[in-house]
Amino acid sequence: MMLISRKSQGGAVLLVSLVMLLVLTVLAVSSMRGVTLESRITANRGHDMRTQNIADAALREAEFRFYGPGNLADKLEAKAANCLEANTLKTNGINSPCLLDVKTDHLLAFVDQPQLVDGDDLLTASNVWMPYRGTDPDADTEGDAHYNSILADVAGNAAVNAEYGGRGEGSGTYFYLNNGKTGDALYLQSTHANIYLGLNN
Repeated sequence: MMLISRKSQGGAVLLVSLVMLLVLTVLAVSSMRGVTLESRITANRGHDMRTQNIADAALREAEFRFYGPGNLADKLEAKAANCLEANTLKTNGINSPCLLDVKTDHLLAFVDQPQLVDGDDLLTASNVWMPYRGTDPDADTEGDAHYNSILADVAGNAAVNAEYGGRGEGSGTYFYLNNGKTGDALYLQSTHANIYLGLNN
């Protein structure tokens, strides 16, 4: 039997175990940082998707207000009363859109700060954006979504394929530019065309 003296042991096992513990700690900390970063990325992506979905829903409401045969005059001429909060969405399809009068050639600036209809004191800078509430006028939607619409001018004409004198009756194909936003974080736009047979049909 071989005896090992205490003097020959210099604490090598303790040193190796401390180095191994340090390596494991560094690996655990970097793994936790990776998990935290992934969690933040996922949360931000979820927030961005919710924000975009809410602004997109506001655009769908802006488009929906142009459907149906009712209130054709309101779909062709800007009217300040249609951009007030009292103009709630109706499920029967007889809605009036928030149609704004364009007073500039620079549409990007118009989206951020739409100009008001001349001589119309019903509109203020704060209510040219209609609040999105869906079919529930009392709903408080998450994300503070708003929308408005503009009658697009196509090649200098408000109506396309209208018969002679048809523009005065409201017949022809009309193009609309819809703006939606969620707070001041996200702006979306969509376009759509409607064909109207005119006020006398």
